[in-house]
Amino acid sequence: MENAYIVVFVCFCMKDTAAEVAGYADVAKRIIDLAVFGAAQNRSYRRLADFTDAIGSRVSGSQSLEMAIKYMHNAMSQDGLDVHLEPVKIPHWVRGKESAEMIMPRSKNLAMLGLGSSVGTPPEGIKAEVLVVQSFDELKLRASEAAGKIVVFNQPFVSYGETVAYRAFGASEAAKVGAVATLIRSITPFSVNSPHTGWQDYQAGVNRIPTACITVEDAELMWRLAQRGQKIVVRLTMEAKTLPDADSFNTVAEIKGWEHPEQVVLLSGHLDSWDVGQGAMDDGGGAMISWEVLSLIKDLGLRPRRTLRTVLWTAEEQGGVGAQQYFNLHKVNLNNFDLVMESDLGTFTPVALQFTGSDAARKVMEEVVKLLAPINTTKLESHGEGTDISPWLEAGVPGRVSCLIEFSMMQQQFVQTSNQKWFPCG
Repeated sequence: MENAYIVVFVCFCMKDTAAEVAGYADVAKRIIDLAVFGAAQNRSYRRLADFTDAIGSRVSGSQSLEMAIKYMHNAMSQDGLDVHLEPVKIPHWVRGKESAEMIMPRSKNLAMLGLGSSVGTPPEGIKAEVLVVQSFDELKLRASEAAGKIVVFNQPFVSYGETVAYRAFGASEAAKVGAVATLIRSITPFSVNSPHTGWQDYQAGVNRIPTACITVEDAELMWRLAQRGQKIVVRLTMEAKTLPDADSFNTVAEIKGWEHPEQVVLLSGHLDSWDVGQGAMDDGGGAMISWEVLSLIKDLGLRPRRTLRTVLWTAEEQGGVGAQQYFNLHKVNLNNFDLVMESDLGTFTPVALQFTGSDAARKVMEEVVKLLAPINTTKLESHGEGTDISPWLEAGVPGRVSCLIEFSMMQQQFVQTSNQKWFPCG
């Protein structure tokens, strides 16, 4: 149903005022019919399969990411779109070989993935006793026990947005109390011995120590052992290193508006992924959806009043690097950006839109979602924020939206495991 999700973008891009929205019912139906039932049915999925099979993982700074950018430039050009590249300097972190082993109170290999930007260990690794805590507050209370130890964070999963703080800041918080490394319970409510990776942030002026994620199961195991008073010793080995920034590009495709070509409605997803999966859900699907919007408009012979621009970001996983540089370059024309959108939440059945904007813009969006009744996507939620569009929102760009995907319990578990958990991505 990812093409039904695309309809939301297209319908909104074609409106001028709230009073006119109802007049686009026939256009919306044509788009829905083409995307869901017509020749474009499942096209974005086929494109996604072709893309991920051809390229694979696309971590920032890698040759495979640059191959992905060339692939998409060629593919969208062949689709008849106006395509160009905009240069970006991006981080280049290399994982290298890595391993973790519990050697006391018994021998056990620990499935682990180093976190992006982590420093490595000495070649012989780090062998140290473990201190297991469940929160930053507990770490502070037990600070006197942390010196020279590997801190294991076994924080309960509350929500991704809240719990990810342990992955992002755990290393620096542990280093402040003298820890020599950290192992973070993967940020997920579901695990089948599946560790995650993701970006983490060292705090300025704080010693940089190696950091990695381990599985929920192993974090819970060490917590239970610690609760029984047993001494735990782990050996951690990581070859991780950061190389000089690499040259990369944001990939831009557009259809010029016929009435207001200088005004832009921006759609986006990111091309980069982590190095240990294929990046299909995060965010190959979002990239293909953003391309599909332009394809549907072109295939139907529709002419947008404003320019519809798709930007496929580079180095999103490193903190929205490509998107921030794009904003820095284009903010001089801030008033020409009418709406910015991001797809990075999955590509399954949409039932709602998340929107952030003025009251007047929200009233327009309330009319827009009525056009989506044929696919039962009529809910309008708040909080349309996203990593890549956040600079625009903070600058007050009027009218901005991203997608909210909701599922049945079974679908939700599947998508969570596919997008964040089943595949080892952030």
